[in-house]
Amino acid sequence: MTEKLNAVVVGAGYWGPNLARNFRASPDWELAGICDLDIGRAQRVADSIGGVPVTASLDEVLADPTVDAIAIATPARTHHPIVLQALDAGKHVMVEKPLADDRVRGEEMVARAARSGRILMADHTYCYTPAVLKIRDLIAEGALGDILFVDSTRINLGLIQPDVDVFWDLAPHDLSIMDFVLPGGLATGSVSAHGSDPLGTGKACVGYLAMPLECGAMAHVTVNWLSPTKIRQMVIGGTKRTLVWDDLNPQQRISVYDRGVDIAAVSKETTPDRRDANISYRLGDTWSPALPEREALAGVVAEFAAAIREGRPARTSGEAGLRVLSVLDAAQRSLAAGGAPAPMKLDIQPRRAAA
Repeated sequence: MTEKLNAVVVGAGYWGPNLARNFRASPDWELAGICDLDIGRAQRVADSIGGVPVTASLDEVLADPTVDAIAIATPARTHHPIVLQALDAGKHVMVEKPLADDRVRGEEMVARAARSGRILMADHTYCYTPAVLKIRDLIAEGALGDILFVDSTRINLGLIQPDVDVFWDLAPHDLSIMDFVLPGGLATGSVSAHGSDPLGTGKACVGYLAMPLECGAMAHVTVNWLSPTKIRQMVIGGTKRTLVWDDLNPQQRISVYDRGVDIAAVSKETTPDRRDANISYRLGDTWSPALPEREALAGVVAEFAAAIREGRPARTSGEAGLRVLSVLDAAQRSLAAGGAPAPMKLDIQPRRAAA
């Protein structure tokens, strides 16, 4: 039997309890403790999962030679110093989204992990859901054909975040999914973003993001804190089929439509009237693949252990987190320029194909 790895969860706020519960239940991990500046909060989380050691000292955790890894669930502005300190202490690191609060700081984190020979993994939880894993498989096997467009909507009547705008709060989910499932991931030359602040909060509460991808697709993301209805939906259109993912429909999260415009049959006539008259529509079946029900975070912590043991990048590596950060960075520059396209700045190579 493979010996368990020892992990400490850093941060016992919103997401930390979920991480602690999954590390505690995992056959790959021994939960060695919970670290939080609020020791009472850490103790409540520890008690809820049967009791583990708690501490308010990150230095104490990182100085412990028996601790193999830490999982960070603290505010984004704290990720950079904690990650660098942990990597320098020889620990593997998993960090919740976004990887950092700034692209340059994210680049430093990824570079430091590479130099230290340690795993830096982004907790892009959605990428480990059965639905998103199935979408990835369907695209990889060519079931949708060449990807033409991606249209993602993530809206709700949500909490106005004090330190980030709606792009940084909601869009990382959709961007991480696109990076995970699309050929080439988030390989784009530019990003255009428009936002509005009807509440006068000083940050965008409603946002629209668009980017042309190198795979030929056009990607569009809508995010909104002000919608009275909650929607979590992504439409991925291909030359063969179109897929709709509805995360709020547990009975049918994925629908695949075998209908649309028959691209191969579209007339190449240059006269508009002739071309319009010769567009061919394909009418076919709609089907929904059966999906297992399992908690995505269990897959996250299992992948973290596998990457450490096998000495390979995690499926959602630090580089994946950096690609998401780079899109968000470009979106901020586009917002500042009134929506003009902002060039992507990325010092690492984009993922060229789904692994």
